[in-house]
Amino acid sequence: MNIGSKIRAIRNRKKITIAQMCEETGLSKGFISNVENNNTSPSINTLQTISNFLKVPLPYLLLEKDQHMSVVRKKERKSTVSQDADLKVEHLASQGGLSLRLVDFPPGTSTGESIAHEGEECHLVIKGQILAEQGEDSYILGEGDTFSWSASVPHFVKNIGDETAVILIAVYKTNLVE
Repeated sequence: MNIGSKIRAIRNRKKITIAQMCEETGLSKGFISNVENNNTSPSINTLQTISNFLKVPLPYLLLEKDQHMSVVRKKERKSTVSQDADLKVEHLASQGGLSLRLVDFPPGTSTGESIAHEGEECHLVIKGQILAEQGEDSYILGEGDTFSWSASVPHFVKNIGDETAVILIAVYKTNLVE
């Protein structure tokens, strides 16, 4: 973990000197220097004192770099087109096992055969009319409707309208190996 470098970066960004930090936290200059150089690991209580002084949540100091906020600009989104159907999938964001996708279903297209995979899914129909089926459940859904399911049970989605249907899908995969 690189907590010390993160503390130093936050302190510098806020234009706080080590002397100011020592005065407010009661910690010694040598100790703060050792923390910022990753030469010592402060206790949780000491980290709480530092995080309170810096006005950042303690859990933020404990995040690994790949756990920090991620931003994907609209022009940087990755898109894929399924080979079986003409579905365009825009990959909006992902964090750990959670991903957010925007899927365009041209009229008459579907996910193909019922599919199943690890995880959970939540859907928001942004535009159009679709048929969503899972097991014995079958629903016709339109703009603003939502549905969710365990993705490990075979499921199927089809655009039954006359215009391209757009669905926002949040997928959580409990098993990241696929």
